[in-house]
Amino acid sequence: MRLLRQVKLGRTGPTLDEQLTLIWNNLRAILASAEMTVDNIVRLTSYLRDASFVEADQSARLAALGGRAIPTTAIVAQTLHEDWLVEIEVIAAA
Repeated sequence: MRLLRQVKLGRTGPTLDEQLTLIWNNLRAILASAEMTVDNIVRLTSYLRDASFVEADQSARLAALGGRAIPTTAIVAQTLHEDWLVEIEVIAAA
């Protein structure tokens, strides 16, 4: 089992684009601490506060993954914190 290095994750911005950018930067940092990249992501679930966020979430995901298709689910739900517009859960395999 690999130990993850501590990663400075930052604070969320008020807009969906800022939050998506921070999320993907954080995911890259977390994966890098485990000697992985976004190429190791094999499954992704997005939790969106509003259905109108689907297109922006999809665009950010496709850009981050270089267009690589993976099993993906988007769920419209209340997030854990009211300022969070999106939460993303990934499964990565080495």
